[in-house]
Amino acid sequence: MTVSRTLHVISGLPRSGSTLLAALLRQHPDVHAPGHNTPVAPMLVRLMSVMSEGEYETEFHDGQWQRLMRGVVEGYHAGSHDKPVLVDVSREWCAHVPLLAALYPGAKVICCVRDPVWILNSFERLIARDPLLRSRLVPIAHRATQHDRIDYLMSRDGAFGYAWRLMNDVFFGPCADRIIVVDYDRLVHDPCSVLAKLGTCLGLSAFSYDPEHVKGLDTSSFDTALGTPGLHDVRPRVAATGHVLTLPPYVVERLAHQMFWRESKLNRGAAVIA
Repeated sequence: MTVSRTLHVISGLPRSGSTLLAALLRQHPDVHAPGHNTPVAPMLVRLMSVMSEGEYETEFHDGQWQRLMRGVVEGYHAGSHDKPVLVDVSREWCAHVPLLAALYPGAKVICCVRDPVWILNSFERLIARDPLLRSRLVPIAHRATQHDRIDYLMSRDGAFGYAWRLMNDVFFGPCADRIIVVDYDRLVHDPCSVLAKLGTCLGLSAFSYDPEHVKGLDTSSFDTALGTPGLHDVRPRVAATGHVLTLPPYVVERLAHQMFWRESKLNRGAAVIA
């Protein structure tokens, strides 16, 4: 089985620096990375259902289905043919690490993480700043009050709750040795050290990243379609920013001390902590 390009993916928790990390990695001359989540992983999941269920199940043999799926990955990123390293972005990858490994044996899953309290606080700031509450991140029936919004985001179908379950699954599961955890706080306080370790893990050549001049891609159409302008905005300089905590105490208490990736004794699967 010949793999023509290298693929790694960014996954993990939302509002945890994945867009910033992709922007920084794009500075490397060998790397292509998108500015927001792509449909690649969901498309592969749809293909999986065709290949493994129903009347067409016998039509796909070993080797054939891998070629078809790699064709989807590389076809989507076809505009980056001069870049030997692809970095795809999707929360879904944490649920399909064995599939990723079957398609690209050397692939790593970069899991961006952050204190859950500040993830929910960031979501609330984004949604509440629009007086019409148009964000499709939360169904309209759950947008009226902060408690409704937070409860939905934390639910099994919410943007945070779903990603949180996937992150726990992959960190404590059998594929943990394939993941690289990037903590948002460390990324914004010491980006060069994080990128140096990450580059080594990904097999990238040595490169001097410039956290003082970060360029994001135009994601306005994508963000507007979600009713959440600014969702994937990237500041031109990497730095920690101070925000006021606006969450109710019961949420803070519920989510406090949940950063399991910082507890070395819990890292049974030898995940890399960048």
